[in-house]
Amino acid sequence: MAERLLIIDDDARLAAMLSDYLSAAGFVVERRLTGRDGLAALEAATFDAVILDVMLPDIDGFEVCRTIRARAETPILMLTARGEDTDRIVGLEIGADDYLPKPFNPRELQARIRAILRRGRVAAGSPGAILRFGRLQIDRESRMVRIDGEERLLTSYQFDLLVALAENAGRVLGRERLMDLVKGAELDAFDRSIDVHISRIRAAIEDDPKHPRRILTVRGAGYVFARKQDGEP
Repeated sequence: MAERLLIIDDDARLAAMLSDYLSAAGFVVERRLTGRDGLAALEAATFDAVILDVMLPDIDGFEVCRTIRARAETPILMLTARGEDTDRIVGLEIGADDYLPKPFNPRELQARIRAILRRGRVAAGSPGAILRFGRLQIDRESRMVRIDGEERLLTSYQFDLLVALAENAGRVLGRERLMDLVKGAELDAFDRSIDVHISRIRAAIEDDPKHPRRILTVRGAGYVFARKQDGEP
């Protein structure tokens, strides 16, 4: 079954061009020109991913992203004419899975969309074992993270980042290595994006995110996932 994409962008010409391009690539695509119409479309139907512009005529894309993320874990790729890292960081902090500044190559957009869809899809025959670290459980099959049995919400990208760290517990992983492990493709990324995602993961799984005990920073080298946690011997 073809995967369904929703484009929310007030640039009608660009949205039409992307719709034609992605439809030719095998996706089913719908377009909306305002944030409110986009949210209404998401209420009315299920989509596999959202392509969301930051600059919308009614409510900005950041607010739309927050609203979507409060309701569901639908993958979100944000677009903007702004190229500053601060805008990328805001988008990632509020739950976007990826970020692409305008202008961009449609082939790169398609590659990024396929990457976030892969991350959100449980591949047939994938490992079903639950990774356990003290009170923390990471279920790779259901893609759920729990502390003391209570589910903690992460985006698809953040879940895969946590799994990459946990599967390499005790090993220091640099930002480039983490991006390789999670993206699985040579797509443009910037080091600070990893820091933002780690911060979000810590907020979800650490008892005190300001003094983490599960995901530790190794200054100048990267991050390491602690082998032993919560007083384990």
